[in-house]
Amino acid sequence: MSVSTVGSSRVELSSRTAALALGDVLAILVFVVAGEYSHGIDPFVNVGRVGGTVAPFLIGWGLVAIIGGFYASRSRLSPGRTLAATFVGWVLAVVVAQLLRATEVFHGDAALTFALVSTFVGGTLLCLWRVVATFIVSR
Repeated sequence: MSVSTVGSSRVELSSRTAALALGDVLAILVFVVAGEYSHGIDPFVNVGRVGGTVAPFLIGWGLVAIIGGFYASRSRLSPGRTLAATFVGWVLAVVVAQLLRATEVFHGDAALTFALVSTFVGGTLLCLWRVVATFIVSR
């Protein structure tokens, strides 16, 4: 299998990286869909709202993950390293998401309670996924 890198080895272009990125998107989407549902919003009827809620998180995570090298093979060397990097990265992604939500472009606002819930609930889902993925890849 041929592997390419982009941006000084920050992103490894491989099927493993694509699967990891897809899992990241799904973990973040599950967090948002569960949140919308818990607030009485049907995410399957209000797809546009879900898109507007998830977009700042995906943008934040995408920026942090690429800059932080979370899609490089070295980022998946050990579960402990993966867990620490993912959690710190997610905290930064939530900050970016909250800043984006404070603009007129996205609905919602930069609420502290939502930032805390996002950090811990979304972070738990993302960390669990990435640790499991690290175990799978290391086999």
